[in-house]
Amino acid sequence: MNFKNLANTLTLARIGLIPFILVTFFINSPTPRMIAACLFVLACITDYLDGFIARNFDQKTRFGEILDPIADKLLVSSTLLMLVGFDRISKFSILAAVVILCREILVSGIREYLAEIKILLSVNFLGKIKTTVQMLSLAVLLYIDPQQSHIAFQIMGELLLWIAAGITLYSGWIYVQTSLNSVSDN
Repeated sequence: MNFKNLANTLTLARIGLIPFILVTFFINSPTPRMIAACLFVLACITDYLDGFIARNFDQKTRFGEILDPIADKLLVSSTLLMLVGFDRISKFSILAAVVILCREILVSGIREYLAEIKILLSVNFLGKIKTTVQMLSLAVLLYIDPQQSHIAFQIMGELLLWIAAGITLYSGWIYVQTSLNSVSDN
C-alpha cells in the first residue's frame, strides 16, 4: 500500500478513530459524549474527504475502493452496537439498528462474492444518502443523553435512524437487484 495516498490514509484514520469513540461509552458524563460525537463527526468528514480526494486528485486505488465501504460499515455498526448496549436508543428503535446491521452484512457478503467473480459495483447516490442519514442520526444519538431532558434531540436522532433504516432497506434491495443483473450478464 502507498502511504503517500492521502485518500487511503484518511480511510485508515476513520477506522483508527473507532476505538476512541467506543471508549467514551464507558465514561458516563456529558464531556465524553461530546467528545464521542465530535470524533464521530470527524470520522464522517474523512469519509467525504477520502472520496473527494481520490476522485479529484487521481488517488483512486483498488485498496481504497474495497476499504472505504468497510470503514463506513465498521464505524456505523460498532456505534450502533454500543448505542444499543448502553441503552442509548429506545427498545423500539433497536429494530431500525437491526435492519441497518443486517443490510450491511448482506451487502458485504454480496460484494465479496462479486469480487471473486471479478465484478465491481460502484456505490450509487442512494447509498451515499443512506450513509449520510445514518451518520447524522448516530452523531445526534452519540451526543444526547436519553436520561436527561433532551427528548426532542432523542426523538430527532431516532427518527433519523428510522429514515436511515428505510433508505437502507430500499438501497439494499436495489443493490441485490443490480448484483443479480450483473451476475446474469456475465
